[in-house]
Amino acid sequence: MLVAANSQTAGYNLRDMKKINPYIGKWRIMEMEIWDQEFIDMEIEGYFLFEKDELGSFQFGLVQGRIDYKIENIGEIERLEFSWEGQDENDEALGRGWAIIKNDNIEGRFYFHLGDDSWFKARKYK
Repeated sequence: MLVAANSQTAGYNLRDMKKINPYIGKWRIMEMEIWDQEFIDMEIEGYFLFEKDELGSFQFGLVQGRIDYKIENIGEIERLEFSWEGQDENDEALGRGWAIIKNDNIEGRFYFHLGDDSWFKARKYK
């Protein structure tokens, strides 16, 4: 019989034995490859938000949208893959992206369909 003082062990919730999703939460965009921090924070602090239901949202600059994501393993690397739809300066926009957890941050790439793409780095809000 397994007895634990803590309901979470090795990244799993023992009550239902589901892997805990480390991406859930709001992440502050700290850096992007082709946009500076002034643009990222133009309207509000740039962020990605990943929710329990594999949905989320984001905003940076005048770009905002809703996210649909899945966590996949590529070899031994766990990666969050997402598609998104929303607006870029009030024009409809869509794209995709991915992120990995690295040193308590997420790092990844954000793509506009038929447009720009940029590396990004974000830190989880506490």
